[in-house]
Amino acid sequence: MPRLTSLFLLLIPVVAVPLLLLLFLWSGGWLAQDRLSADTLVNTLEQSAGEHPGFRRNHAKGVCVFGDFTASGAAASLSRATLFQQGVKTPVVGRFALAGGNPNAPDYGVPVRSLALALTLPNGQQWRTGMNALPFFPVATPAGFYDQQIATRPDPTTGKPNPQHVAAFIARHPEAKAFFAWAKTFTPTNSWTNARYNSLNAFRFIDTGGNVTPVRWSLIPQAAAMPMSAADRQDPLFLQHDLEKRLQQGPQQWQLQITVAGPQDNPRDASIAWPASRQTVNAGTLTLTHASPQEKAACNDINYDPLILPEGIAASDDPLLNARSATYAKSYNRRTVEQAHLEAQP
Repeated sequence: MPRLTSLFLLLIPVVAVPLLLLLFLWSGGWLAQDRLSADTLVNTLEQSAGEHPGFRRNHAKGVCVFGDFTASGAAASLSRATLFQQGVKTPVVGRFALAGGNPNAPDYGVPVRSLALALTLPNGQQWRTGMNALPFFPVATPAGFYDQQIATRPDPTTGKPNPQHVAAFIARHPEAKAFFAWAKTFTPTNSWTNARYNSLNAFRFIDTGGNVTPVRWSLIPQAAAMPMSAADRQDPLFLQHDLEKRLQQGPQQWQLQITVAGPQDNPRDASIAWPASRQTVNAGTLTLTHASPQEKAACNDINYDPLILPEGIAASDDPLLNARSATYAKSYNRRTVEQAHLEAQP
């Protein structure tokens, strides 16, 4: 009997290691034909925008921005993250960008804009967040996002999405009706600096006692929103030119607003906006002081993975978060290899 027990103990690592590898591959979608992998999502984004070596597969066109976040102290009761303690100032490396994988797209032709931030705490922890100027996400699942990319891909003969494909997509993902209705009435602003940026996904704030609060966050601009002008529509770089002018005049600021989920809100579903009546907390002020082209600048080397979080902030069960994290990593790996090859060329 002792010999059998010893043999069993010796076999544990032999069996466990392949089993763990199998589970890892399965969880990444590598073994099931009907499961999405990060490769599949990145390939789909490439097919929609074309190949642009060295650039992000989504939000390819952008600029780096720099500044800091100063905490008001109001969010410290919700999260034990040190950056929320009153008066704490945390340096920020951010990036304004346009949605889509075309780095040469004209600014006026892309209505969806984004702001990504990397905040580095004194203890070395980081909070990375990618926010969009949308009130909610079009779909609730990674499969829905994949289907959306396929359905809205421009038809080669018309240059526009096929209405039948879009209708079939909405039939499969009825939650997208609200987004398409919003998109018909949406008017982009004339600046990156006067847009509101939303986390869309929910996260968990954890306080000093271990209590968990589901939240979303938004950056509320201090600059007044104005629509694009006819002159803006003539300048393919008008957002970059506007940003340069505004920063020359002084720092640009946003208030970080934390929205607390109500009992009826589902943190797993980013396709549903939470009501305006929900409790909000002004966590502090984001101040951006200067910008630079993204090529060879600090933001170009940052993967704005939404799951890089400091102690006191944790991911929710939203399935889009893991998909975003894996896809960002795959895109980062591809573009950095491409950049190295391009730099090595004579």
